[in-house]
Amino acid sequence: MNEWPDEWFRNQKPAGEPGPQDSTVRLPAPGSGPAGAAARSGGAHLGAPSGGAPGGAVPSGAAGPIAGAPMSGGGAPTAAMGPVEGRRPAAAAWPAQPPARSGPSGAGTRADAGSPGGPGHRGGGRGGRPPVSRGRFVARRIMVALIALVVILLVFTGGFYFYLNSKLTRINALPDYNGRPTTSAGTNWLITGSDSRAGLTPQQIRHLSVGKNIPGHRSDTIMILHIPSGGGPAVLVSLPRDSYVPIPGYGMNKINAAFSFGGPQLLARTVQNVTGLRIDHYMGIGFGGLVNVVNDVGGVQMCFQHRLYDRASGLHLRKGCQVLNGYKALSFVRTRHNFATQDLQRIQNQRIFLKALLDKVTSPGTILNPFSSMPAAVGAADSIQVDQGAQLYQLVEVAFALRHPETTTVPIANANYLTAAGDSVQWNRSQALQLFNDLRTDQPVPKSLLTGSQLAG
Repeated sequence: MNEWPDEWFRNQKPAGEPGPQDSTVRLPAPGSGPAGAAARSGGAHLGAPSGGAPGGAVPSGAAGPIAGAPMSGGGAPTAAMGPVEGRRPAAAAWPAQPPARSGPSGAGTRADAGSPGGPGHRGGGRGGRPPVSRGRFVARRIMVALIALVVILLVFTGGFYFYLNSKLTRINALPDYNGRPTTSAGTNWLITGSDSRAGLTPQQIRHLSVGKNIPGHRSDTIMILHIPSGGGPAVLVSLPRDSYVPIPGYGMNKINAAFSFGGPQLLARTVQNVTGLRIDHYMGIGFGGLVNVVNDVGGVQMCFQHRLYDRASGLHLRKGCQVLNGYKALSFVRTRHNFATQDLQRIQNQRIFLKALLDKVTSPGTILNPFSSMPAAVGAADSIQVDQGAQLYQLVEVAFALRHPETTTVPIANANYLTAAGDSVQWNRSQALQLFNDLRTDQPVPKSLLTGSQLAG
């Protein structure tokens, strides 16, 4: 009876050709085939265990002799035979084999842990993590810190923006009405500086020389700022406060009276009617507001060729360059008695000072210094009035537009026009209409209509 299991003969393949689903090399039964003949002639069957007991399957890839290879003499392997335990295989007789016990991914088992390329190897092999140098570690920490700092600054800036935006004093300065001009090209701002004493203490009123017990408020400064929609320089136009114009509901009068009769609403309506421009936004500031803003930015430098003295406005300025604090700045923009053209020169000085102030506010030294920029921003937000639709980012646009604008005064036909309201200013109607029509259509203003600004003093 055959002592070899029946399964030994199933799915038998030629020696050295295991089946696709069978990773075990099966050995033939003793005495069968050429190997059996070799055994009967004195050779030993290499696949059988020593002692002649029936052998089991030899795992594929295990070190050992090739099944069916003859042994010389008493069973000692010859040089042409396959490798035996403890022997190196002959190069020509044994093909290259994959690493022992390697998985499909090429990663070693626990037996090769710590070997080059194994999981325990720190040299960065296929299965290990590359070492992190100290320089890369420090650079990574610095990068994380910078990202965190940027995030904090963005959050703080966003919060500060919304805080300032909420502090703006918004008023209904631009109500709609029948006959209001249609939308113009670009953006038009009405900028006013009133003589309101609101918020000033009695001591400040005396120090500023703004008079006592003066009720109501008047607009000493009236300007139109046009910001073109297609880029290019902004245009800043001054309207003399004594301009003789029709005021809705009040007949002909000085334009300054519109502010006294109906505040910013009536002034805006009057300006829109006489210029044909639709006013998109309004911004106004009083005496106290100007003083606070100038002080918050650390003063504004101005240079004068002559000494300026005006008892009425409390002005005492020496010759040369000097930094004006809030009190001196207010006295300077109010003075007119030193000049031959009185108010017409004053409005030029106002435009020059406004440009110098905005240059200081928007300078890198102020913006990048939180101890200057934050008080200035908070002071400005507390000091000005804007229309209900104005937002903080639009005021920032105005600030930068006023750094280098083209400046002029509305064309004048008669600076001493005698009227029922007193000595007034009569506009040159045809030139004024051309100026405002160019602004309304966003066309370049002719150089002949741009008188510029010259500092007196």
